[in-house]
Amino acid sequence: MKRQTIKTSLFTLTSTAALMTFGSASVHASGEINVYSARSEALIKPLLDIYAKENNVKVNLITGKADALLNRLKSEGDASPADVFITVDAGRLYRAKEAGVLQPFETKHLNKVIPEHLKDRDGYWYGLSQRARVILYNPETVSASDLSTYEDLADPKWKGKICIRSSSNIYNQSLVASMIEADGEKQTLEWIKGLVANFARPPAGGDTDQIKAAAAGVCDIAVANTYYFGRLGLSNKASDRAVFDKLKMFWPNQADNERGAHVNVSGIGITASANNKDNAKQLIDFLTSQQSQEWYAKVNNEYPVIDGVAPPKSLATFGEFKADKVSLSVLGENNRQAVKLMDQGGWK
Repeated sequence: MKRQTIKTSLFTLTSTAALMTFGSASVHASGEINVYSARSEALIKPLLDIYAKENNVKVNLITGKADALLNRLKSEGDASPADVFITVDAGRLYRAKEAGVLQPFETKHLNKVIPEHLKDRDGYWYGLSQRARVILYNPETVSASDLSTYEDLADPKWKGKICIRSSSNIYNQSLVASMIEADGEKQTLEWIKGLVANFARPPAGGDTDQIKAAAAGVCDIAVANTYYFGRLGLSNKASDRAVFDKLKMFWPNQADNERGAHVNVSGIGITASANNKDNAKQLIDFLTSQQSQEWYAKVNNEYPVIDGVAPPKSLATFGEFKADKVSLSVLGENNRQAVKLMDQGGWK
């Protein structure tokens, strides 16, 4: 993600969006396409409905938990009706690739608009949206000038001050996998040991629970994905907005000699069993068009994957940042070692 002045998107999609024409597909298809999505219906179906209307394609959508859908694809094997698989985190996309349930593909559009680090190096999956894993802090107890990098969170000065979810969480596994790539296994293990020594409490709950714990004074710092924090600021609940107002966001590793904040993706691939591959390619091109990206980023409260599309208003207020440009393929490739190091370091 480039350093740039972030502008609020002017594009909105209402409940009548199915009547709009995106005009992203140059060749109209026909028939059907079957989509397995770990994104809930509300976060993807409106775009699928527009694609279906524009291209005379029937879209059959099945949603579920990410790991459950992957297991379903594996159990169905060659008999799976799924043409497209949408899930979250490059680590999970790698697992799908390794399980043999995806096939490589490319289009001229994808080659043009998706940055190299946001897609599988062998073409098995492509990013649809980005999220960053950041530091959230209570400005009443922590000064931004004392924060710097992920590595610094292992410093004893933060003893008893950090909330983060468990090592079984794929987001934390991918963060550690990125650190293995940047710092090596030995240094990453020492970092894990130092981080664990600084926990304010044993890991429990999801990212939102860590954020709320920091706002409540259980800890001074929480590590979480950007969309969880942005979601609290958009909530209709006064209690959620109070949490949002209590904390500040800090972008780690932003110095000129640093790699940038850790980013990950939601992504999409074509299944190995796909019977409607042409429609699948066209759908993925559609989902990575400019207007689709604006809607998808806004509704999912995440950052677009293509240049020239502004982030949603909820995230634009967080300002510009430098993102780590490491290939997200390595997050999956380093996952097994990341889990091993987390276990050795006592991260439960």
